[in-house]
Amino acid sequence: MTEAPLRVVVADDQALVRTGFRMILKSDGIDVVVEAANGIEAVDAVRRTRPDVVLMDIRMPELDGLEATRRILRDTPPDVAVGPRVIMLTTFDLDDLVYEALSAGASGFLLKDVTPEHLIAAVRLVRTGDALLAPAITRRLVERHARQAEPEPVPARPHPGLAALTPRELDVLRLLAQGLSNTELAARLHLSETTVKTHVSRILAKLQLRDRVQAVVLAYETGLVTAASAAAPVQGVPSRPE
Repeated sequence: MTEAPLRVVVADDQALVRTGFRMILKSDGIDVVVEAANGIEAVDAVRRTRPDVVLMDIRMPELDGLEATRRILRDTPPDVAVGPRVIMLTTFDLDDLVYEALSAGASGFLLKDVTPEHLIAAVRLVRTGDALLAPAITRRLVERHARQAEPEPVPARPHPGLAALTPRELDVLRLLAQGLSNTELAARLHLSETTVKTHVSRILAKLQLRDRVQAVVLAYETGLVTAASAAAPVQGVPSRPE
C-alpha cells in the first residue's frame, strides 16, 4: 500500500521564503497544502487542513509563531492520536522565542538558510515523531534559558516523574538530552535501536511528555543535564542489566 503524501503548511511573512520552501518540498513529493503569511492564517490553515507538519516562522505580524504554535497544539482534537508537528523557522539560532516554542511543544527548529536536503530530511524526520535538535545549538539554547528567572544558581527541583525512571532510562534520557539519535544511542549503550525506541517511549509516558524535545528541555531544567556535562565528551555509559 502506497503511503499517503506528507502534507505541510508553510507559514512565513516573506513570500520568497514560502515559495522557495514549497518548491523544495514539492521536488521531493511533499505536498504544501497551504501557505500562510501570519500566525492567524497559520492557525486557520491547520484547523482546515490538518497537515502532518507545520513550518512556522517565529516572528510574524498580527500573531507570532510562538502563540500560533500554542494555539495549534492546544486545538488538536482529542480524537486525533498524533497532531501536527511544528518546526520553528528563525534567522538566528539563539532567538529568544525558540526556547519558549520548544517548551510549548514545537518539535524543533531550523535556520532559514537551511539547505534543501536538510529541509526535506527535517520535515520527514519530525513526521515520525523524532526531534529536530542540533546538539551544540540545543545546549546553548536550553542552558541559556533554563531556570533563567533564578538570580543565582540554586539546587534543581527534580520532576517527580524522574524517580519512576529506571537507571537505564536515566542513561537514555541524559544522552538523548545531548542530541544523540536513536542510532547513536543504540551504539553508545550497546543496545538495538528497537530497544532504544522502547526506552524512549517509556520515558515520555512516565514523564507525561509529548515528544523528545520536551524531554530535552526537562533534562536541562531539572539539572539532570547541564551545558558543562553535555559539552564534555561522553566516554560511554556502563552497561546495566535490562
